[in-house]
Amino acid sequence: MQLEQQLRNRLQHKKILLMTHIVLGYPSFEANREVIAQMVHNGVDCIEMQIPFSEPMADGPVILKANQKALSRGTKVTESLAFGAEMAATYDIPFLYMTYYNIIFKYGEQAFMKECQRAGIQGLIVPDLPPEEGADYLHLARENGIAPIMIYAPTSPDERMQELDGHGAGFIYCAARRGVTGTKSEFGDEFNTYLERCQAATKLPLAVGFGIQDRNDVNALKGKADIAVIGSQTIKLVDEQGPSAVGPFIASLR
Repeated sequence: MQLEQQLRNRLQHKKILLMTHIVLGYPSFEANREVIAQMVHNGVDCIEMQIPFSEPMADGPVILKANQKALSRGTKVTESLAFGAEMAATYDIPFLYMTYYNIIFKYGEQAFMKECQRAGIQGLIVPDLPPEEGADYLHLARENGIAPIMIYAPTSPDERMQELDGHGAGFIYCAARRGVTGTKSEFGDEFNTYLERCQAATKLPLAVGFGIQDRNDVNALKGKADIAVIGSQTIKLVDEQGPSAVGPFIASLR
C-alpha cells in the first residue's frame, strides 16, 4: 500500500523515522494546526491524529484527559474528519487516524472509509478491534487504499503476531510494554527479545510507541525499529508551554 512505500522511501535517508500523536480538538483545532506545523517543519515523518472518544482504553492519563476535554468542548467526528482532510492536503507526509471502533461503527464503516479515502488519510489504528471481529472493516479499508495498522504487544505469542501480520498493512505498531500510554519504557534485554520476535513475525516496518520520551529513547530504537512514536510528551508540552514548544522538542529528538 501507499503508506508502506512512503515510509520505506523516507527510511532510505534516515536511520529511524518519527511519528507523533495529537488529539483532535485539544486544546483546540487552531492549536492542532500550529502543533502540526511545528512537527512537520522539524522533521516528523508521519502523524497519528486521534478522533476523541469517551473511553480510550489504551491511553494513559495525559491522552485520556485530552480526549475528555476535547469532547467536553464539543469536538465532533465530522469536524475531525474535515480537519484531517485539511492537514493531508497541506503537508506532504502520511496522516493516519487513530480512534476506537465505536466511532467508526456509529458513523458507518463504509461512509467512514470513503471519507478517509477522499481526505487522503493513509492508515487507521483501531486498538479495540481484533481482526476476528473486524472483517468488514479490514475489507473496506483495503478497498479504499487505507492501511489497517495491527498492534503487537509484549504479551502477544509468536503465532498471534504472525496472524495479525496477515491482516495488517503499512506498518506494525509495537507497544513497548504492557499497560497504557504515557509511562516511560525501559529498553533492556526483555525488550530487545520482544523486538526480535516482532521482526521475525513481519516484513512490514516496525513502529514502537508507549513511553518514548526523549532523544535517548529514540536512539535506543535505532537498528531495532523503523519508527519511534511520540505521544504523551508533546501533549504535555502544549499543556505546560504552549504549541510553540513542540518544534524545538521534535528537533531535539534527532
